Amino acid sequence: MRHPARTRPIAQSRLIAKARQDGSVVLFFLLFLIPLLAFGAFAIDIARIAVARNELQNAADAAALAGAGSLMASASSGPNWSQAQTAATSAIALNAADGKKFSTGTIGTGYWNLTGTPAGMEASTITPGTYDAPAVQVTITRATNVNGGPIPLLLAGVMNIASVSGSATAVAVVTSPGTIGAGGLFPVALDQCVYNQYWDSTHNTPKIDPTTGAPYELQISNSKTYGSSCSAGQWTSFLTNASDVPTLQALMSSGNPTAVNIGDSIYLQPGSKTALYGSVPTATTVLMPVTTQTLNGTYESVVAFAPFYIDASVGGSGKYIQGHFVAGYQVPVPTGGAGPNYGAYSAPQLAS
Repeated sequence: MRHPARTRPIAQSRLIAKARQDGSVVLFFLLFLIPLLAFGAFAIDIARIAVARNELQNAADAAALAGAGSLMASASSGPNWSQAQTAATSAIALNAADGKKFSTGTIGTGYWNLTGTPAGMEASTITPGTYDAPAVQVTITRATNVNGGPIPLLLAGVMNIASVSGSATAVAVVTSPGTIGAGGLFPVALDQCVYNQYWDSTHNTPKIDPTTGAPYELQISNSKTYGSSCSAGQWTSFLTNASDVPTLQALMSSGNPTAVNIGDSIYLQPGSKTALYGSVPTATTVLMPVTTQTLNGTYESVVAFAPFYIDASVGGSGKYIQGHFVAGYQVPVPTGGAGPNYGAYSAPQLAS
């Protein structure tokens, strides 16, 4: 016969055991709650920091590109360093990170060697080499009392971390092109020796005629020479061998049909092509390939690209294009690579 009174201690024991078990679960939960919150805060705030620093980098990139875009806006006497600084400063104020507008940044100007030798920004007072490109460097920082202070954190306070600083640097350069995309070139090749005589490679500007106070006027034809044997230039059909007038007239309107690179061999036309001079545009700047020499009826190697302002075109017995070299010409078609500075430059780009 079972005695009901004896079941009470057993039931109570089970209740006590269950209570202890529940208490253990609560204790373990409390023990792990703080680490779980810490890891959660860490994950959320790491993402917040990454977004804010990405915004810092985007702002630095934009400001450097804006500054570089103003370097050559009036390049008759070389890069305009103060104008670039003003443009970069204005661009900084247009951006923000983590909701805080920027008000200041560190801006440097000078030359950036595209080969990385030397590394870092060179002074604006150096005599630039072939691969020294005018550049603008921008650094934007969020720190104590700078651009709204450090980046505040949402949940990392449980780890006693209230905020972190952030900084980003960007360098943008203006390069002379090594490749000209389709449609960018006028079908006349200039002889490199003409540039050696009439281009100031120290300041990357045309040499000035002391009698006029303006760049030297030159005549380009298949018979005009400068110095003892320096031919001025000649018509070209670029990468194809074609010497008929309709082809060259079409090339004056549409430019090179495919990209032309430094090092490519382009075909120079035989003869003067008298009928072409009436179709030459005047009072405008065109971009011409520069070749090692301009012998008629040969393929010659491209060494650079140069802007030339056409003042006049004379046919009949004259048969020449008259104009002068210019600096600060931004190529309107896609470009690539880097080449000697003969007055043309590509759209600003971030340095790698």
